[in-house]
Amino acid sequence: MTKKQQDTQSNHSQETSQNDIQQAIALFYDGKQAPKVSAKGEADLAEEIIAIAREHGVPLYENPELVRSLAQLDLGDEIPELLYRVIAEIIAFAYHIQGKTPEGFQPPPHTENNAP
Repeated sequence: MTKKQQDTQSNHSQETSQNDIQQAIALFYDGKQAPKVSAKGEADLAEEIIAIAREHGVPLYENPELVRSLAQLDLGDEIPELLYRVIAEIIAFAYHIQGKTPEGFQPPPHTENNAP
């Protein structure tokens, strides 16, 4: 994984239910296009994907339902529009816990609530 890939790799999801077969999905997000499936696998391959994510400091997010939806996609596919909001929230949280902000992000001005 190159430094650029590490910086833009945003999310891994895993699941251990569904017949006790672990699954992992990795998404690549460049900030310009919809996130794409960059890796996916079950069992040993899932464990390897998760290990690589941990090795590179990529936050992990566990959500069995999301994994089932993403597992239907092929490598390189963009996530469907239906999942934009949930994936955006996960990416935003991943950025936050890593102390990152998206390029060009301007936080809203802080205002005091003067209501009585």
